[in-house]
Amino acid sequence: MTRLPRLPFLTMFTSLLGASVLAACSSASPRDSAAGSAHPMIEPQRVTEHRGSDDLLTAGLGLDGLRAMAPPAFADADNPTAAELRRRAIWANWRGIADLSPAGGYGTVYGSVAPVPGREYSALATLPGATQPHRVLVQVPDAFHPQRRCVVVAPASGSRGVYGAIAVAGPWALPKGCAVAYTDKGAGTDYVDLDAGIGVRLDGTPGRIGEATDLAFVPQVPAGASGVAFKHAHSQDNPEADWGRHVQQAAQFALSSLDRAFPHAAPFTFDNTRIIAVGISNGGGAVLRAAELDGDWLDAVVAGEPNVFVDAHGGRPLYDFATEAALLMPCALLHLPADSLPQPPLRTQVEPLWALRCATLQASGLVQGGDTAAQARSAYERMRATGWTDEALKAGALSVGFDLWRSVAVTYASAYGRHGVGAHPCGFAFSAQNPDFSPRAATAAERGVWWSDAAGIPPGNGVGIVDVKLAPPDFTRAGLQCLRDLYDGKGQAADGVRAGIAATRASMPRADVPVLVVHGTDDGLVPPAFTSAPYVAAAREAGRTQVRYWQVRNGEHFDAFLGLPAYGARYAPMLPYVYAALDRVAAHLDGEGGLPADAVIEARGRGAGAVEAAQLPMPR
Repeated sequence: MTRLPRLPFLTMFTSLLGASVLAACSSASPRDSAAGSAHPMIEPQRVTEHRGSDDLLTAGLGLDGLRAMAPPAFADADNPTAAELRRRAIWANWRGIADLSPAGGYGTVYGSVAPVPGREYSALATLPGATQPHRVLVQVPDAFHPQRRCVVVAPASGSRGVYGAIAVAGPWALPKGCAVAYTDKGAGTDYVDLDAGIGVRLDGTPGRIGEATDLAFVPQVPAGASGVAFKHAHSQDNPEADWGRHVQQAAQFALSSLDRAFPHAAPFTFDNTRIIAVGISNGGGAVLRAAELDGDWLDAVVAGEPNVFVDAHGGRPLYDFATEAALLMPCALLHLPADSLPQPPLRTQVEPLWALRCATLQASGLVQGGDTAAQARSAYERMRATGWTDEALKAGALSVGFDLWRSVAVTYASAYGRHGVGAHPCGFAFSAQNPDFSPRAATAAERGVWWSDAAGIPPGNGVGIVDVKLAPPDFTRAGLQCLRDLYDGKGQAADGVRAGIAATRASMPRADVPVLVVHGTDDGLVPPAFTSAPYVAAAREAGRTQVRYWQVRNGEHFDAFLGLPAYGARYAPMLPYVYAALDRVAAHLDGEGGLPADAVIEARGRGAGAVEAAQLPMPR
């Protein structure tokens, strides 16, 4: 089967949507249809309409509603409705990804929150060989035109839920009339309250295990288990190893949904529908993994700040550098001038804790020195020797302040080792907690917001990490050392974690797939020296001539934190460059120029003022 030929548009349609729509959504070259039959199509299990005061892009909240500090309220906090949960999930995921602060420029300098009416199609899809499903959801705008068939596939950032990439793909694709297919990549916010025996249904509302037939996650629960289980840690599937297949299955679900939405124009296939994949962070890694899959099903990829691992050119897996940072970075940061670190964390508050870490590292032989200054210098030099830059260390201070390194390591150790509930090799667990961090049962109100509000990885939203190794004086040090030993130690548990990490190693993209990688030079969570730069170098070495690399000066990992004055002043947002990269690959697919060249982009923060276009130069 060949792709449908180009057809003339009606003059009215052209005038309404403009030339940019045609450029973004038009068809290009014919393709092999074999990829479309790799797995049977997934039928939508839930269809909802979103128009008027409840649109696809902001659930009717608009920019002012997304900016509001208080989340959209529930009429009954113990029993939120599916519509209330959806609106709140969209609010939370926008705020978790984009800088929506009044000085940030979103909606004025870049990006769009204009209402987009349409329909949503959702389902639970399970990969062959997996035990747990991943969520897939397709937004089909009313402006979708069957003669300009385009789908943008957007896997969630981090461990977020199914709306976790709405700020990445929706503002670019939906106003152009493209459908957007989302997936939570086998992670997400389908938390299970083990004490109450309650999980999350397809529509986001709570459901009782053993009664509800559409729960998104049903873990194996040993007798006497308590606390909270969540899919990324407890699915026993090692979802990261299948990120690429999650993206492909989401694309297949999009075609099935479009068949349902436009039966008169069916079938929608990989032969006649343009597929672009875009993601940031873990989502960026997922779209790069999708690019390596066989079959001519994918037209182009844009990967922002991707968490991707290649075992060459200095590449390091996330678990390696995260556990290293969890142990060493608090001490190493004391070697940097206090005024060189953004706030928070406040140096006066954290310095005693960081100095204590230096002392415990010295006592265990991991750093040298007779005083804090010498120990900090030793930790700093050790991190520099393994590839950390000063820019990454400074931006990484935020991850230290929010205890993010530990939360990543705890969850990923469980995932890589395929450990179920109660089987974490370092004894970690998750639970609602009292003020003294002791576990307790969750309330109905807490449980009711997990799906909408959580980021998919505790701590947060009333769920904390239970660390059985907590002990003074450096309370988290013993647990962190156990996590590090799972990477470079011996034993069955360490072997299992390393095997899980090895399964996430990326291969090279198909030679004919345009790939544009975008990464901030100051990323302190997923440093480009360990991820994007090695990936691009390996791709060049393998002769992948369609891989391009944009390096954004003063770009870090979290646009959402640019609302903090110290971060917005020094760091440039990354989303404008992801949107620009989508513009460029879409134009290339339309035959309107070659792929953009590699670029080092001299972006900068907004200083004391508001974001202006001049601070965000775009490559020519």
